Amino acid sequence: MNTVFRLVATFAAGAAAMYYLDPTVGRRRRALARDQAVSACHDAEHFARAKSKRAADRVHGVLAETRSRMAAQPVDDDRLQERVRAKLGHVIDQSGAVEVKVHDGRVVLSGEVSEAELEEAVRAVSAMRGVEGVENRLSPIPRGDRSKGVGDEPSPNVPH
Repeated sequence: MNTVFRLVATFAAGAAAMYYLDPTVGRRRRALARDQAVSACHDAEHFARAKSKRAADRVHGVLAETRSRMAAQPVDDDRLQERVRAKLGHVIDQSGAVEVKVHDGRVVLSGEVSEAELEEAVRAVSAMRGVEGVENRLSPIPRGDRSKGVGDEPSPNVPH
């Protein structure tokens, strides 16, 4: 078995030598093989750099979040109001219909939202850092009874 393997390996090495050392197209084949090897090395380097940068960014983010949670500095009302509005933009389809007021970390939400979004909005706001409490004055709108508001009319470029 060992002799057969050596014989096959010898033939393969000879075929590779003939393929790459051919006087007419061997130079081109060697250049292509070299270029492919260099490209593979560059791809591996790019992949490793991207993964290590992502890992470093995640570590920096976790450290920053930990530092901000440990700092007992109160968040001022204006900044907290902007953060609450931004959070509502991710939770509610029409966040412009919700009025947000903040006083000493207590958030008052008023306006109209769908029944499905109401509970999620209150939960998301109450979980935010700096929020001492949430007063829910939101009115639920039944699903089929949603009146047209600002931004509800269909775009003229979208077919119906």
